[in-house]
Amino acid sequence: MDGSTLQSPQWNHSTLVEFILLGFSDVPNLQEFLFGVFFMIYLIILIGNSLIIIITRADPSLQTPMYFFLGNFSFLEMCYVSVTLPRLLTDLYRQDRTISFTACATQMYFFLVFGATECFILTAMAYDRYVAICNPLLYPLIMNNILCIQLAAGCWISGVPVHIGFTYWIFSLPFCGSNQLNHFFCDIPPVLTLACGDTFMIEMLIYVIALLVVTIPFMLILGSYVKIISSILKLPSATGRAKAFSTCSSHLIVVALFFGSGIITYLRPKSSHSAGVDKFLSLFYTIVTPMFNPMIYCLRNKDVMIALKKNCRRWFML
Repeated sequence: MDGSTLQSPQWNHSTLVEFILLGFSDVPNLQEFLFGVFFMIYLIILIGNSLIIIITRADPSLQTPMYFFLGNFSFLEMCYVSVTLPRLLTDLYRQDRTISFTACATQMYFFLVFGATECFILTAMAYDRYVAICNPLLYPLIMNNILCIQLAAGCWISGVPVHIGFTYWIFSLPFCGSNQLNHFFCDIPPVLTLACGDTFMIEMLIYVIALLVVTIPFMLILGSYVKIISSILKLPSATGRAKAFSTCSSHLIVVALFFGSGIITYLRPKSSHSAGVDKFLSLFYTIVTPMFNPMIYCLRNKDVMIALKKNCRRWFML
Protein backbone atom coordinates (compact mmCIF):
# COMPACT_ATOMS: atom_id res chain seq x y z
CA MET A 1 0.00 0.00 0.00
CA ASP A 2 1.62 3.31 -1.06
CA GLY A 3 1.68 6.64 0.77
CA SER A 4 -0.93 8.20 -1.53
CA THR A 5 -3.43 5.55 -0.54
CA LEU A 6 -2.79 6.18 3.13
CA GLN A 7 -3.47 9.89 2.70
CA SER A 8 -6.56 9.39 0.57
CA PRO A 9 -9.95 10.50 1.99
CA GLN A 10 -11.28 7.10 1.00
CA TRP A 11 -9.04 5.50 3.65
CA ASN A 12 -11.74 4.71 6.19
CA HIS A 13 -12.96 2.03 8.56
CA SER A 14 -14.12 -0.18 5.69
CA THR A 15 -10.58 -0.53 4.31
CA LEU A 16 -8.62 -0.30 7.57
CA VAL A 17 -7.69 -3.81 8.66
CA GLU A 18 -5.16 -3.19 11.41
CA PHE A 19 -3.49 -0.67 13.69
CA ILE A 20 0.14 -0.55 14.78
CA LEU A 21 0.64 -0.11 18.53
CA LEU A 22 3.83 1.90 18.90
CA GLY A 23 3.94 1.23 22.63
CA PHE A 24 7.47 1.82 23.91
CA SER A 25 9.19 1.54 20.54
CA ASP A 26 10.78 4.95 21.20
CA VAL A 27 13.13 3.20 23.66
CA PRO A 28 14.33 0.19 21.59
CA ASN A 29 17.24 -0.58 23.93
CA LEU A 30 14.87 -1.12 26.86
CA GLN A 31 12.53 -3.67 25.26
CA GLU A 32 13.93 -6.70 27.10
CA PHE A 33 14.13 -4.79 30.37
CA LEU A 34 10.52 -3.59 30.03
CA PHE A 35 9.38 -7.12 29.20
CA GLY A 36 10.98 -8.40 32.40
CA VAL A 37 9.51 -5.60 34.53
CA PHE A 38 5.98 -5.94 33.15
CA PHE A 39 6.12 -9.74 33.35
CA MET A 40 7.04 -9.58 37.05
CA ILE A 41 4.30 -7.01 37.67
CA TYR A 42 1.75 -9.27 35.95
CA LEU A 43 2.79 -12.22 38.11
CA ILE A 44 2.56 -10.09 41.27
CA ILE A 45 -0.95 -8.94 40.29
CA LEU A 46 -2.18 -12.47 39.51
CA ILE A 47 -0.61 -14.11 42.58
CA GLY A 48 -1.52 -11.29 45.00
CA ASN A 49 -5.16 -11.04 43.94
CA SER A 50 -5.56 -14.82 43.72
CA LEU A 51 -4.30 -15.06 47.29
CA ILE A 52 -6.84 -12.49 48.46
CA ILE A 53 -9.67 -14.41 46.72
CA ILE A 54 -8.58 -17.70 48.29
CA ILE A 55 -8.20 -16.19 51.77
CA THR A 56 -11.54 -14.34 51.70
CA ARG A 57 -13.31 -17.50 50.53
CA ALA A 58 -11.53 -20.01 52.78
CA ASP A 59 -11.31 -18.23 56.13
CA PRO A 60 -14.56 -18.25 58.20
CA SER A 61 -13.64 -14.98 59.94
CA LEU A 62 -13.67 -13.16 56.58
CA GLN A 63 -17.16 -14.20 55.52
CA THR A 64 -18.52 -10.65 55.73
CA PRO A 65 -19.85 -8.21 53.09
CA MET A 66 -16.61 -6.20 53.22
CA TYR A 67 -14.51 -9.19 52.17
CA PHE A 68 -17.15 -10.42 49.74
CA PHE A 69 -16.69 -7.18 47.80
CA LEU A 70 -12.92 -7.37 48.23
CA GLY A 71 -12.94 -10.84 46.63
CA ASN A 72 -14.99 -9.47 43.72
CA PHE A 73 -12.61 -6.53 43.43
CA SER A 74 -9.54 -8.79 43.35
CA PHE A 75 -11.04 -10.97 40.61
CA LEU A 76 -11.95 -7.84 38.66
CA GLU A 77 -8.37 -6.55 38.95
CA MET A 78 -7.07 -9.74 37.34
CA CYS A 79 -9.59 -9.40 34.49
CA TYR A 80 -8.88 -5.68 34.09
CA VAL A 81 -5.11 -6.02 33.85
CA SER A 82 -5.37 -9.09 31.57
CA VAL A 83 -7.01 -6.94 28.90
CA THR A 84 -3.81 -4.93 28.35
CA LEU A 85 -0.73 -6.56 29.90
CA PRO A 86 -0.58 -9.87 27.97
CA ARG A 87 -0.86 -7.94 24.71
CA LEU A 88 1.89 -5.53 25.82
CA LEU A 89 4.15 -8.44 26.79
CA THR A 90 3.53 -10.10 23.43
CA ASP A 91 4.40 -6.90 21.56
CA LEU A 92 7.61 -6.46 23.56
CA TYR A 93 8.65 -10.08 23.03
CA ARG A 94 7.81 -10.45 19.33
CA GLN A 95 8.50 -6.87 18.26
CA ASP A 96 5.33 -7.23 16.16
CA ARG A 97 2.95 -4.50 17.18
CA THR A 98 0.14 -4.93 14.67
CA ILE A 99 -3.37 -5.40 16.03
CA SER A 100 -6.41 -6.05 13.89
CA PHE A 101 -9.29 -3.59 13.72
CA THR A 102 -11.60 -6.11 15.43
CA ALA A 103 -9.07 -7.02 18.12
CA CYS A 104 -8.51 -3.33 18.86
CA ALA A 105 -12.27 -2.72 19.25
CA THR A 106 -12.59 -5.82 21.46
CA GLN A 107 -9.71 -4.73 23.68
CA MET A 108 -11.19 -1.25 24.10
CA TYR A 109 -14.63 -2.66 24.88
CA PHE A 110 -13.45 -4.99 27.67
CA PHE A 111 -11.12 -2.32 29.04
CA LEU A 112 -14.03 0.13 29.32
CA VAL A 113 -16.43 -2.46 30.78
CA PHE A 114 -13.97 -3.62 33.45
CA GLY A 115 -13.01 0.00 34.19
CA ALA A 116 -16.68 0.91 34.73
CA THR A 117 -17.16 -2.19 36.89
CA GLU A 118 -14.21 -1.12 39.05
CA CYS A 119 -15.79 2.32 39.59
CA PHE A 120 -19.07 0.71 40.65
CA ILE A 121 -17.49 -1.90 42.94
CA LEU A 122 -15.40 0.76 44.69
CA THR A 123 -18.66 2.67 45.22
CA ALA A 124 -20.37 -0.44 46.64
CA MET A 125 -17.41 -0.96 48.98
CA ALA A 126 -17.75 2.65 50.17
CA TYR A 127 -21.48 2.08 50.83
CA ASP A 128 -20.63 -1.04 52.82
CA ARG A 129 -18.21 0.97 55.02
CA TYR A 130 -20.80 3.74 55.37
CA VAL A 131 -23.45 1.34 56.69
CA ALA A 132 -20.95 -0.46 58.95
CA ILE A 133 -19.72 2.72 60.65
CA CYS A 134 -22.74 5.04 60.50
CA ASN A 135 -25.45 2.40 61.14
CA PRO A 136 -23.64 -0.45 62.95
CA LEU A 137 -26.76 -1.84 64.63
CA LEU A 138 -28.58 -2.17 61.30
CA TYR A 139 -25.52 -3.37 59.39
CA PRO A 140 -26.34 -7.14 59.42
CA LEU A 141 -29.93 -6.39 58.40
CA ILE A 142 -29.09 -3.93 55.58
CA MET A 143 -26.01 -5.65 54.14
CA ASN A 144 -27.57 -9.09 53.88
CA ASN A 145 -26.46 -11.76 51.41
CA ILE A 146 -29.18 -10.94 48.88
CA LEU A 147 -28.30 -7.24 48.75
CA CYS A 148 -24.57 -8.00 48.46
CA ILE A 149 -25.17 -10.35 45.53
CA GLN A 150 -27.50 -7.84 43.86
CA LEU A 151 -24.98 -5.01 44.27
CA ALA A 152 -22.13 -7.14 42.91
CA ALA A 153 -24.22 -8.33 39.95
CA GLY A 154 -25.28 -4.75 39.19
CA CYS A 155 -21.65 -3.61 39.26
CA TRP A 156 -20.60 -6.32 36.79
CA ILE A 157 -23.53 -5.90 34.40
CA SER A 158 -24.22 -2.14 34.37
CA GLY A 159 -21.40 -1.13 32.03
CA VAL A 160 -21.99 -3.84 29.42
CA PRO A 161 -24.81 -2.36 27.26
CA VAL A 162 -23.50 1.23 27.41
CA HIS A 163 -20.04 0.34 26.18
CA ILE A 164 -21.25 -1.97 23.41
CA GLY A 165 -22.90 1.02 21.70
CA PHE A 166 -20.10 3.41 22.63
CA THR A 167 -17.32 1.18 21.25
CA TYR A 168 -19.31 0.48 18.08
CA TRP A 169 -19.76 4.22 17.50
CA ILE A 170 -16.05 4.94 17.92
CA PHE A 171 -15.02 2.24 15.47
CA SER A 172 -17.70 3.32 13.01
CA LEU A 173 -15.84 6.60 12.56
CA PRO A 174 -13.86 7.06 9.33
CA PHE A 175 -10.11 6.64 9.79
CA CYS A 176 -7.52 8.17 7.51
CA GLY A 177 -3.81 8.89 7.33
CA SER A 178 -1.51 6.88 9.54
CA ASN A 179 -2.73 3.75 11.30
CA GLN A 180 -0.07 4.05 14.03
CA LEU A 181 -1.44 4.27 17.58
CA ASN A 182 1.05 6.01 19.85
CA HIS A 183 0.05 3.90 22.83
CA PHE A 184 0.48 0.38 24.24
CA PHE A 185 -3.21 -0.54 23.97
CA CYS A 186 -6.37 0.64 22.23
CA ASP A 187 -7.47 3.43 24.54
CA ILE A 188 -9.99 6.12 23.54
CA PRO A 189 -7.71 9.20 23.18
CA PRO A 190 -5.12 7.64 20.80
CA VAL A 191 -7.81 5.97 18.65
CA LEU A 192 -9.73 9.24 18.30
CA THR A 193 -6.58 11.05 17.13
CA LEU A 194 -6.61 8.83 14.02
CA ALA A 195 -10.28 9.49 13.25
CA CYS A 196 -11.19 11.85 10.41
CA GLY A 197 -14.00 14.33 10.28
CA ASP A 198 -15.92 15.90 13.13
CA THR A 199 -15.56 13.99 16.42
CA PHE A 200 -17.32 16.64 18.53
CA MET A 201 -20.40 14.52 19.28
CA ILE A 202 -18.41 11.49 20.38
CA GLU A 203 -16.17 13.68 22.53
CA MET A 204 -19.29 15.04 24.24
CA LEU A 205 -20.50 11.46 24.72
CA ILE A 206 -17.17 10.61 26.36
CA TYR A 207 -17.76 13.39 28.91
CA VAL A 208 -21.34 12.20 29.52
CA ILE A 209 -20.26 8.58 30.07
CA ALA A 210 -17.32 9.68 32.22
CA LEU A 211 -19.77 11.73 34.29
CA LEU A 212 -22.06 8.72 34.80
CA VAL A 213 -19.36 6.08 35.27
CA VAL A 214 -16.52 7.99 36.94
CA THR A 215 -17.58 11.36 38.37
CA ILE A 216 -20.90 10.38 39.98
CA PRO A 217 -19.49 7.23 41.67
CA PHE A 218 -16.51 9.30 42.84
CA MET A 219 -18.81 11.95 44.34
CA LEU A 220 -20.90 9.23 46.04
CA ILE A 221 -17.72 7.79 47.55
CA LEU A 222 -16.62 11.22 48.75
CA GLY A 223 -20.07 11.85 50.23
CA SER A 224 -19.97 8.49 52.02
CA TYR A 225 -16.56 9.24 53.51
CA VAL A 226 -17.59 12.71 54.69
CA LYS A 227 -20.31 11.03 56.75
CA ILE A 228 -18.00 8.16 57.77
CA ILE A 229 -15.27 10.51 59.02
CA SER A 230 -17.86 12.65 60.81
CA SER A 231 -19.18 9.54 62.60
CA ILE A 232 -15.67 8.31 63.45
CA LEU A 233 -14.70 11.63 65.01
CA LYS A 234 -17.72 11.35 67.32
CA LEU A 235 -16.54 8.02 68.75
CA PRO A 236 -15.57 8.42 72.42
CA SER A 237 -12.47 6.21 72.46
CA ALA A 238 -9.23 6.79 70.57
CA THR A 239 -8.91 3.03 70.04
CA GLY A 240 -12.33 2.89 68.41
CA ARG A 241 -11.47 5.81 66.12
CA ALA A 242 -8.16 4.20 65.11
CA LYS A 243 -9.85 0.87 64.34
CA ALA A 244 -12.59 2.55 62.29
CA PHE A 245 -10.05 4.58 60.32
CA SER A 246 -7.96 1.45 59.64
CA THR A 247 -10.90 -0.34 58.01
CA CYS A 248 -11.38 2.57 55.60
CA SER A 249 -7.84 3.73 54.86
CA SER A 250 -7.01 0.94 52.38
CA HIS A 251 -10.15 1.62 50.35
CA LEU A 252 -9.49 5.38 50.36
CA ILE A 253 -5.94 4.91 49.03
CA VAL A 254 -7.17 2.67 46.17
CA VAL A 255 -9.96 5.14 45.33
CA ALA A 256 -7.51 8.05 45.21
CA LEU A 257 -5.07 6.17 42.95
CA PHE A 258 -7.65 4.80 40.51
CA PHE A 259 -10.08 7.70 40.23
CA GLY A 260 -7.36 10.35 40.31
CA SER A 261 -5.51 9.03 37.25
CA GLY A 262 -8.75 8.11 35.45
CA ILE A 263 -10.35 11.55 35.89
CA ILE A 264 -7.19 13.30 34.67
CA THR A 265 -7.06 11.05 31.58
CA TYR A 266 -10.68 11.22 30.42
CA LEU A 267 -11.99 14.54 31.72
CA ARG A 268 -9.20 16.91 30.75
CA PRO A 269 -9.60 18.87 27.47
CA LYS A 270 -8.53 17.18 24.23
CA SER A 271 -6.12 20.06 23.51
CA SER A 272 -4.08 19.14 26.60
CA HIS A 273 -3.63 15.48 25.60
CA SER A 274 -0.12 14.33 24.78
CA ALA A 275 1.02 10.80 23.90
CA GLY A 276 3.66 10.72 26.63
CA VAL A 277 1.34 11.89 29.41
CA ASP A 278 -1.45 9.56 28.24
CA LYS A 279 0.88 6.56 28.28
CA PHE A 280 2.20 7.43 31.73
CA LEU A 281 -1.29 7.87 33.21
CA SER A 282 -2.49 4.69 31.51
CA LEU A 283 0.42 2.75 33.00
CA PHE A 284 -0.57 4.13 36.38
CA TYR A 285 -4.22 3.09 36.43
CA THR A 286 -3.99 -0.07 34.29
CA ILE A 287 -0.83 -1.64 35.76
CA VAL A 288 0.67 0.16 38.77
CA THR A 289 -2.55 0.55 40.77
CA PRO A 290 -3.64 -3.10 40.33
CA MET A 291 -0.13 -4.15 41.44
CA PHE A 292 -0.38 -2.14 44.67
CA ASN A 293 -3.95 -3.11 45.52
CA PRO A 294 -3.15 -6.55 47.04
CA MET A 295 -0.29 -5.00 49.04
CA ILE A 296 -2.51 -2.15 50.27
CA TYR A 297 -5.34 -4.43 51.33
CA CYS A 298 -3.08 -7.06 52.91
CA LEU A 299 -0.43 -4.97 54.64
CA ARG A 300 -2.92 -2.39 55.98
CA ASN A 301 -5.58 -4.90 57.04
CA LYS A 302 -4.94 -6.83 60.27
CA ASP A 303 -7.79 -9.30 59.66
CA VAL A 304 -6.40 -10.30 56.27
CA MET A 305 -2.84 -10.57 57.63
CA ILE A 306 -3.98 -12.76 60.55
CA ALA A 307 -6.01 -15.00 58.23
CA LEU A 308 -3.11 -15.18 55.77
CA LYS A 309 -0.58 -16.24 58.44
CA LYS A 310 -3.00 -18.76 59.94
CA ASN A 311 -3.84 -20.37 56.61
CA CYS A 312 -0.23 -20.36 55.41
CA ARG A 313 0.82 -22.29 58.53
CA ARG A 314 -2.01 -24.76 57.96
CA TRP A 315 -1.23 -25.21 54.22
CA PHE A 316 2.51 -25.64 54.72
CA MET A 317 2.01 -28.15 57.55
CA LEU A 318 -0.04 -30.43 55.28
